[in-house]
Amino acid sequence: MFYKLKKRQFIIVIPARMKSIRLPGKPLININGVPMVVRTYKQCLKVIDNSLIYVATDSLKIKKTCEKYGAQVIITSKKCLTGTDRVAEVARKIRSKIYINVQGDEPIFNPRDLKKLIQYGLKNSKAIISGYCRINEERMYNDFNVPKVVLDKKNYLMYASRAPIPSNKKAKFITANRQICAYSFPKETLKIFSSYKKKAYLEGIEDIEYLRFLEIGIKVKCIKMSGKSLAIDNRYDLNAVIKIIKKNEKDYE
Repeated sequence: MFYKLKKRQFIIVIPARMKSIRLPGKPLININGVPMVVRTYKQCLKVIDNSLIYVATDSLKIKKTCEKYGAQVIITSKKCLTGTDRVAEVARKIRSKIYINVQGDEPIFNPRDLKKLIQYGLKNSKAIISGYCRINEERMYNDFNVPKVVLDKKNYLMYASRAPIPSNKKAKFITANRQICAYSFPKETLKIFSSYKKKAYLEGIEDIEYLRFLEIGIKVKCIKMSGKSLAIDNRYDLNAVIKIIKKNEKDYE
């Protein structure tokens, strides 16, 4: 564990749901003997004490599995539109300065990136913060499961899309960044976000939840991360993560 901080300066929330369209039952998929969401939880444990980590889910199966590994679990509504709405529900139950969201499908999330996000979030507690990294291969650039982000000169989010952006007349891959699915939220912005009872227009089209903030008119600050993390959206991602874990078993114990 890197360090401990006073309780309630922040908490880590890991949203997880069973009804993934691309990979049904995704959080409980076995990855080398450990359920996916549990691996995400264990990566967070390398940074911070268990008392500040919560799995947020609407599934009793996920709750039971996570509790076997010592994780704290909060049952949230089945009506949550997104993981961020689930984090917002936790924020209504637990008081904290900021809320760190690490998606449950990030089983190899880099602990050093998490530490960086926490530190930046605490110093900028009124800002929404997310991660990004460089895309180095054309396959990922063209993968519609991978959200690409376009930033301004101060690293504020201009737009995010599953389409290959930025693009050009020749449809040639030149440069791009992808989203890392981890966030720091202040409570008030979560309250505004969750006041919407349906997805915002572009959010619904792209299926990228933090576009709702842009449509509301709230800025999102992005910080560069290592790129070692890989969200699992499909079988290709799952197989890639399994290979990484097998190759670096000691890093993911």
